Amino acid sequence: MRPTHFIAAALFGAGLIVADGAAQAQGIEFGPGGIRVDPGFRGPPPPAPLYDDGISEREAIRIARRQGVIDVDGVRPTPRGGFVVRGLDRDGEDIRVVISRFGEVISVR
Repeated sequence: MRPTHFIAAALFGAGLIVADGAAQAQGIEFGPGGIRVDPGFRGPPPPAPLYDDGISEREAIRIARRQGVIDVDGVRPTPRGGFVVRGLDRDGEDIRVVISRFGEVISVR
């Protein structure tokens, strides 16, 4: 077998593999009327949603500032992925804002 025949055969085989992959992406129906693409084929299921890590510390500070925190003294993560932001309000009083990992304000004291 000459090298050109071998290369041609290899390319033909690779083409069949690629064509086979494209054909499997569709639902094909064999019936009395011949071969047709299945109109009811919906394809593969959608991918699973990505895991949400929740808000970042920076976002928690932004949310706390909207709740009246002027000067941030500290930010502490909670066991469930939220944050507790401590600081001072505009009157100089201590303020504590608890924020869930989804960005919801749980409490302001």
